[in-house]
Amino acid sequence: MTASNNSSSTKRIAIFGSTGSIGTQALDVIAAHPDKFCAEILTAQTNHELLISQALQFNPNCVVIGDESKYQKVKEALSGTETKVFAGEKALQEVASFDTYDMMLAAIVGYAGLKPTLAAIEKGKPIALANKETLVVAGEIIMQKALEKRVPILPVDSEHSAIFQCLVGEGRNRIEKIILTASGGPFFGKKPNFLVNVKRDHALQHPNWNMGAKITIDSATLMNKGLEMIEAKWLFNLKPEQIQVVIHPQSIIHSMVQFQDGSIKAQMGLPDMKLPIQYALAFPQRIDNNFPRYDFRKPGTLTFEEPDLRTFRNLALSIDALNKGGNVPCVLNAANEIAVFAFLKNRIGFLDITTVVERAMNKIDFIANPTLEELFESDAEARIFAATLLEL
Repeated sequence: MTASNNSSSTKRIAIFGSTGSIGTQALDVIAAHPDKFCAEILTAQTNHELLISQALQFNPNCVVIGDESKYQKVKEALSGTETKVFAGEKALQEVASFDTYDMMLAAIVGYAGLKPTLAAIEKGKPIALANKETLVVAGEIIMQKALEKRVPILPVDSEHSAIFQCLVGEGRNRIEKIILTASGGPFFGKKPNFLVNVKRDHALQHPNWNMGAKITIDSATLMNKGLEMIEAKWLFNLKPEQIQVVIHPQSIIHSMVQFQDGSIKAQMGLPDMKLPIQYALAFPQRIDNNFPRYDFRKPGTLTFEEPDLRTFRNLALSIDALNKGGNVPCVLNAANEIAVFAFLKNRIGFLDITTVVERAMNKIDFIANPTLEELFESDAEARIFAATLLEL
């Protein structure tokens, strides 16, 4: 161990994706509770400048920069410290297998988070999971491996954290259904004739949450909620018919659980990702913070309505993938990642995202019980198909 800020009572956190929206907020939580947590490992894909400043502030044991061309810059900047520097995709998996940390915060966006998370589970490390794509792509394999290794997977997504919190203390009480709430995104109530003209900057303006670009676009298309439905199936061992989505524009109720007696528990609070991050890192304790509180005395209305599946067809496609299972969610996710990338580069229109996903789902061969290897192949096939379709 080289990091000097560790004591035996401090939980050592490995943040995979430390420069993204979740990663930076997690570091805020760690900075606010130096007696409870320290940052042991930090990783970034391309943002070497932020990674360097984080490393200088938090003095981790090691850092990984995914983009190997940035290795020298990071190495030189940290040469006066005891922090070890690694680079490349392989290094992410190797560092995930280190014994020097107590919990991984899996916050790498997209499919890229899958292999490091698997490596951490293999080593028996508890996972605070902020990367929903890992369970969308390989939910069955991940949960099976976690069970084998007796590794807890603590959800960081605000919706799944809400369900997890509602289930604490419920033990063997049967869940009738869970209700995932969705804000509806920036285009709630709009129709296709409006959405056809939507541009990147418009779609990046989320009304309630401050998130990275990929997840913000997914929220605007409702793909995010579809991915969350698939993730919830694996996290909470549910059947597709037990998972419901309602639009709740105020984002105060983060999700609900209805039990077999008809009673419904909800977890509420202001929309702030630091709360579910802190809850996962400190579980089973709730620890103090100075986050703003929701005030019931302020006049406010909480409203709920059905999602518009005809306009926001990504949610309908996700429900289809949830019901079919096999490699279909993997294909859905891969095609969506490519389509969102193209939209963010202003190469395609907003509604084209759905078209690309649908065509990939129809094109890639169905595998009912895919191995991990077959999932990697389905992912690659769907990406190549989508990229070729878009001439990327």
